[in-house]
Amino acid sequence: MGQAPAKFHCKLIVWERAIELCAAVYALTRQFPREELYGLTNQLRRASISIPSNIAEGYGRGTREQYRYFLAIALGSYMELQTQLVIAGKLGFADSGELENAQGLASEVGKMLSATLSRLRAAPNPQTLNSN
Repeated sequence: MGQAPAKFHCKLIVWERAIELCAAVYALTRQFPREELYGLTNQLRRASISIPSNIAEGYGRGTREQYRYFLAIALGSYMELQTQLVIAGKLGFADSGELENAQGLASEVGKMLSATLSRLRAAPNPQTLNSN
């Protein structure tokens, strides 16, 4: 019980931006109607959490194949999140400034995920991420 909690260090820029996106989504959804807590609020939060979680899990697996697989899942969660942000905007649930911030971060993360996946698919396929 007296142990300090372990610190997680991920040096991936896409992971760091995805964490910022998750925080922006939580801030955004705080203003949603209470009756949406188990609807759109929950869906947005789960999708936003899924993105950095899958980036970290894939990277932690240590192989390019697994990393690509989990990045593809993260990209799917990004697409889900983008759709849900559009719905939130159409329903008028969000402050336009906060919504634009979340959409901008999401777009940036999506581009980074796509670029990373493209590079991994084009590169030779060594067994581990750290192989040269």
